Amino acid sequence: MNFLKINGAHGEGGGQIVRSAITLSCITNQPIHLENIRKNRKNEGLKPQHL
Repeated sequence: MNFLKINGAHGEGGGQIVRSAITLSCITNQPIHLENIRKNRKNEGLKPQHL
């Protein structure tokens, strides 16, 4: 199965695109590859509260 590539820097670049992508991945059983998570934020990447 092919992975759907998601660029986390798209749009606002916050965590909402990550949450939405993971939710849709679970519902559709489509694997995803997330990159540039929270890229447009001062402290980019995932923090403990995001997990």
